[in-house]
Amino acid sequence: MSLSGVIPVLIRIIHYLWLQNYAKILKRQTILFIFCRFADKKVSCFHLILPFQHNIVPLQAIMTRYLILELAFLWSIGAYSQNGWQDDFRQWMTIEDMEEGSGETMMEQLAEAAASPINLNQTTREELEALPFLSATQVEEIVAYIYRYAPIRSIGELKMIGSLDFHTRQLLEHFVYVGQERPRRIWPKLSDVFKYGRHKLVAYGKIPLYDRKGDMLSDGSGYLGYKYRHDIRYQFNYNDRIKFGLTAAQDAGEPFFSDKNRLGYDHYSYYLQLRNMGRLEELNLGMYRVQMGMGLVMNTAFNLGKLATLQSMGRSTHMLTAHASRSQGNYLQGIAATVRMADRWRLTAFASYRPQDATLNEDGTARTLLHDGYHRTKTELNKKNNTQETDFGGSIGYRQSTFHVNLNMVYSHFNRQLTPQQVLYKRYAATGSDFTNISVDYGYNTSRWGISGETAVNQQGTLATINTINWRTTDALTLMLLYRYYDKRYTALHAKSFGEGSGVQNEHGAYLGAKWQPSRAWLLQGYVDYAHFSFPRYQVSLPSDAFDALLSACHNGRKWNLEARYRMHIRQRDDSEKKRLQNRPEHRLRLRSTVSISPQISLQTEADAVSTWADNAWQQGIMLSQHATWRWRWLTMDGHIGWFHTDGYDARLYQYERSVQYDFSFPAYYGHGLRHSLMLLAAIGQRLTAIIKYETTNYFDRSTIGSGLQQIAQSSMTDILLQLRVNIH
Repeated sequence: MSLSGVIPVLIRIIHYLWLQNYAKILKRQTILFIFCRFADKKVSCFHLILPFQHNIVPLQAIMTRYLILELAFLWSIGAYSQNGWQDDFRQWMTIEDMEEGSGETMMEQLAEAAASPINLNQTTREELEALPFLSATQVEEIVAYIYRYAPIRSIGELKMIGSLDFHTRQLLEHFVYVGQERPRRIWPKLSDVFKYGRHKLVAYGKIPLYDRKGDMLSDGSGYLGYKYRHDIRYQFNYNDRIKFGLTAAQDAGEPFFSDKNRLGYDHYSYYLQLRNMGRLEELNLGMYRVQMGMGLVMNTAFNLGKLATLQSMGRSTHMLTAHASRSQGNYLQGIAATVRMADRWRLTAFASYRPQDATLNEDGTARTLLHDGYHRTKTELNKKNNTQETDFGGSIGYRQSTFHVNLNMVYSHFNRQLTPQQVLYKRYAATGSDFTNISVDYGYNTSRWGISGETAVNQQGTLATINTINWRTTDALTLMLLYRYYDKRYTALHAKSFGEGSGVQNEHGAYLGAKWQPSRAWLLQGYVDYAHFSFPRYQVSLPSDAFDALLSACHNGRKWNLEARYRMHIRQRDDSEKKRLQNRPEHRLRLRSTVSISPQISLQTEADAVSTWADNAWQQGIMLSQHATWRWRWLTMDGHIGWFHTDGYDARLYQYERSVQYDFSFPAYYGHGLRHSLMLLAAIGQRLTAIIKYETTNYFDRSTIGSGLQQIAQSSMTDILLQLRVNIH
């Protein structure tokens, strides 16, 4: 398609976004779709106005109408799929990943991995295990293939590995490449480090075109800093063996070069990482993250959701990574190292001392540890670094071929007593100043089946265990069974593992997942999960149960990609009198199509719908969105528009939206409104990249947005995001 054919389409889309009477159209409960039909290199557009009733129509009617639109859209456009790694990986994410923040941490780690892809001709098992979407069997077969047939000549040779299905290969290709195998010195020459090392500098700023209530209070009760968010990242990387960097981050409203932030930014992340230096497999100085086993005693990185667990087949992980994020939670500070004592033995040890934010009781003990990192008001600043934490731990492991076993230990000490709030559901929360956890994780894999698990105890001897078994019945079908038991008295401050609840405590349940690829184009996957909680939880005053089931189908055609997903989630909550429990079923449906008109143009259409029982009534919601990407030489343009209408917060919908590098957000949309954004990326030469994004959320059912100090006294909010990236090789 020529540039002259694309420009009218883009101009028309932008025109409608800024049309003065656009809000009036939407207030009459209508929705506008713009369809483009490409034929004989010509572009013709037509508009479809679909009326809706004044109130939200039943879920079945909504989805029937949208399905007709979706099929019509696919019929009108012929193209082939061309996704980035974010789109390929998003099909494994669920709403829990977004709500708990795991999705943002995971996406940031994958962004780092994509920026430094793995050379398949010079990789290690540990490097491949750092990719969370690979199962233990897949890692083992990739390593075995490379050992037998090296050097690999083409990325297409991955098709020879039986356990790698089409969708996994498609995702893996974003993180690996085929390069020359070069002799690797135990300690690289200093001259080579300076000559071949890569410098990367990223500067980011977010400018809100509105004021929050906390920004306008000048009597000291509001925010103490400017309303702008900004950060700077610097990183040096030599063949992924030597890496060091510094991240300086500032949230909106935090003081800059004043109050407790007299050194400038509110938060600094610094790190030095050495890898593959003879027997020293990894050394981390500064800030780092640790993953051990299946997360029952230590996991300061991310936790895979239920669908992503099916992709990785629940494998255990032992990994040290540098903490290069702006996040102020879930990291350690000090030193950590992994040493190969012998061919089959590994030793990992770490020591950490870091300040923590905490809400204090009147007697000076800590009631709650805080990880949000906000220091915008005097109250938040007074909590900054008011508690000190010391951690020691490590792991010793044995691996022979496809069998491994590791002994793990973590000890934590606080300079204050942890004394949680005296409420029923926190009766067995972590209490005291010293905590010890010990675990054993294990696994064995063959080409057809595998087992893995971890069993842990705390210093009181209370048990937690998680175990999985997976079976590849045929090349097309894989089954996975997972069982976990977390005693109500089990506590581990740095634990993060699979579960229905938010922590590794007070839960036992069983999970059955299946992944079936009947052909290269089709992938069907799903799971059922049952969990029981033997002790009261937040908003649940009695023992309770939960049931979760999901079914997903994805088709990758030569000209388009289509995904459909349905999920039913039933949880129990207290009734209004707190005398009995009520089932709260939730149904979610997603339809998404991705098409690429040419290497320069790609489109994505998505519909999300929800129907949930809350406050003794059904609440429903829907969100329809369209995304378009256009690339021309050094310029890339991303446009997004989404319309949402829900009955309330319980029917909220989440949607991932492309943004600047390292900016991953999954906002919740509820009420009635329109979200639209436009992003321009300019690659200026080979070293400089400039990005600007304009994003707006308009609400049609309210005159203010948010509450408290975050309240905005208008019905719309607009932000401008700026990023400048400099790469020096």
